[in-house]
Amino acid sequence: MKLNELCPAKGAQKNRKRVGRGPGSGRGKTSGRGTKGQKSISGYSRKIGFEGGQMPLVRRVPKRGFTNIFRKEYSEVNIDQLSKIKKKTIKIKDLLEAGIIKKKSQPVKILGRGEIKSAKTVHAHKFSQSAKKQIEKAGGKAVTIGSE
Repeated sequence: MKLNELCPAKGAQKNRKRVGRGPGSGRGKTSGRGTKGQKSISGYSRKIGFEGGQMPLVRRVPKRGFTNIFRKEYSEVNIDQLSKIKKKTIKIKDLLEAGIIKKKSQPVKILGRGEIKSAKTVHAHKFSQSAKKQIEKAGGKAVTIGSE
């Protein structure tokens, strides 16, 4: 077999429907659009959310809640994920290299799920109370980074 002999399997490709090509095609005259009306002409496009003039659902349902513009997003790291890193001192750079966090720009918060076996010094922007307790219980240190 050569590259120029490659082709799709039999029946894998269908010919496209050629509409408006005479009565013999079965899709002639109105091209499968029915007769008359807005939808039958070219240039018709349905507006998203349009319900035929009825008040749209988005406008019928009341607004709820609000968005806090001062909210700070954190990359969350659990204690059980820290055991993947074999170093004694864990910094943000180490979490990035290990693939535990994705964004360097986002601040990091250490959460308390799982348990830590060895004493490690962990540098992060924030710690949950349970995470801080566990790190210190194992003989390590929870160092808070000041850039918040």
